[in-house]
Amino acid sequence: MSYVKLSLLLIGIMIMTGATVYSQNQTVKFDSDRWTMRDAEVTEHMGRQCLQGFATLNDVEFENGIIEVDVFVDGRRSYPGIVFRMQSETDYERYYMRPHRMNLYPDAHQYTPVINGIAGWQIYNGQGFTSMGSVPDSQWVHLRMEVKGTQAQLFVDDAEQPALLVNHLQHGISKGTIGLQGPNDGTAYFSNFSYQLTDDLDFPAGPEVTKPLGIIENWEISPTIRASKIDAEKTYYDQGLTDLEWTSIKCESSGMIDLARYVGRSGPETDCIWARTIVVADKAERREYKFGYSDAICVFLNGELLFSGSSGYRQRDPSFLGIVGLHDAVYLPLKAGDNELLVMIAESFGGWGFIFQNGDYVYHHPDLTQKWDMPRQLSMPETVIYDKKRDILYVTNYFNNGNEFISKINLDGTIIEREWVTGLSRPTGMCLYNDKLYVVERTGLAEIDIEAGEIEQKFPVPGAVFLNDLAVDNNGNFYISDSRTNTIHKLTDGTSEIWLQHDAIRDPNCLAIDGDKLIVGNSGDGCLKAVSIDNKQISEIVCLGAGAIMDGVCLDGKGNYIISDFNGRVFLISKDGGKTELINGTVVQGYCANLEYIADKNMLIIPSLYENNLTAYRLKAF
Repeated sequence: MSYVKLSLLLIGIMIMTGATVYSQNQTVKFDSDRWTMRDAEVTEHMGRQCLQGFATLNDVEFENGIIEVDVFVDGRRSYPGIVFRMQSETDYERYYMRPHRMNLYPDAHQYTPVINGIAGWQIYNGQGFTSMGSVPDSQWVHLRMEVKGTQAQLFVDDAEQPALLVNHLQHGISKGTIGLQGPNDGTAYFSNFSYQLTDDLDFPAGPEVTKPLGIIENWEISPTIRASKIDAEKTYYDQGLTDLEWTSIKCESSGMIDLARYVGRSGPETDCIWARTIVVADKAERREYKFGYSDAICVFLNGELLFSGSSGYRQRDPSFLGIVGLHDAVYLPLKAGDNELLVMIAESFGGWGFIFQNGDYVYHHPDLTQKWDMPRQLSMPETVIYDKKRDILYVTNYFNNGNEFISKINLDGTIIEREWVTGLSRPTGMCLYNDKLYVVERTGLAEIDIEAGEIEQKFPVPGAVFLNDLAVDNNGNFYISDSRTNTIHKLTDGTSEIWLQHDAIRDPNCLAIDGDKLIVGNSGDGCLKAVSIDNKQISEIVCLGAGAIMDGVCLDGKGNYIISDFNGRVFLISKDGGKTELINGTVVQGYCANLEYIADKNMLIIPSLYENNLTAYRLKAF
């Protein structure tokens, strides 16, 4: 059998068995008839055959693979880049750079989907869509785009790390042609184009997209209407538009409504749509709603205009981008029952969408019931602990213009003595040992005589910068976290030593003793870890993720932990590392500092610090 026949036979077998056929890297010259020139021309620049403009290959079906090209930019405003998985002239994926924003802004590299002819860069922005970049002017730079599944990554020159990592391609897994897109004006040139079809690519696992809390998910939208034909400050029914056909839609996992997925543009002039939903209120109330939009909006509640705004590209100042986010707010005067929320959204350029969020939303687990709170009665409450012998609470007040103090509070939320112990410097963590109260100050530990309500003595910790929390073992050894120096100090008989410094202990904050382990909350990586007191071996219990500020940890008496993320979240952590969210107040920017749990009363008490509040909950036993 000849080599050709054997090759054809093998290819046929691979196709019939569903095996992937890999292609070799293919270089395509720009004067090849494989190119479809859309607004492009082949020229020479810097001694090379080049392309400037927008051109695509007419014989490639690209799903997974690699696209490579050299690009030359002169630093002026232009947007050269790569298009891929182009299913039609109106639907494809696109990467481009902004040479004039290199090294200046975090959107020098941009991925955007083009959906229904609309490039939604104002909607798809931030991590996973844009990044800071460095591409030199007036020289050839190599770009390498790798695509697999729902991910893509861009490498510049020989860099080992991607300049841009796209975790969620907005067209999902799709197929289509590939090409290059840039201006045909001499500001950018392409050369040395090649591609390879392959599934043999590795990507890091992308982060899970979690829908923001309090988002209005369900809407109905009208067809596209030319903006010049309506009065934007009147409802559609006040203008006699009673025969509109409405389409039910739902927001994306990000909470955003990308209107391009449902409606198209009627032409180059500004278009608009109406969107409506029902907001239900148990009683008459005034409720904040945060929102974002592109490019203009009018907001109506029950037929009354409450807000009108414009947020289009360069409409507020020459550098204004019009990125859609929860940057504005409107306060809805809701009546009891159903309320019609109606918005008019107009689009001219850069993405057509909007998002609405209940700005007063706080999530509480169904098994968590608020018992009481103490708004504005304390002075930045940071840590609360329970004195079982006396059945009362102690609360450190972190800041009071240099006159910081500890408060003594009843379990019903009434204050016994607001400034019970004074003379402390920025007090934070506390613990009880041998009927004494020990309190962390910035550079040392204070011992307090509880019966006298006085500071008995202070123990300095040499080298400390920002001591934060403490825990004590059965032998009277105190462990104190120093968040600024990534250190855990040990204080024994009044003498301190550096007990632990380790790469796995970064920005340590909250501490607790659990048997023969020291439990450490690390804000540096958002993880809760266990350290063996005997040999200092470190193991990970659970991670809340980057950005979590691990402010409080306590035991529930059943082998589980209750932890607080200062950003407004509280979790129950099970023995196997599973986590159950108990509170999420991130929408209202609530804060959860160093909490306490009283197991035999199923009582959870949380200080808020900046909100000057202490709140108590009953937690149904899990």
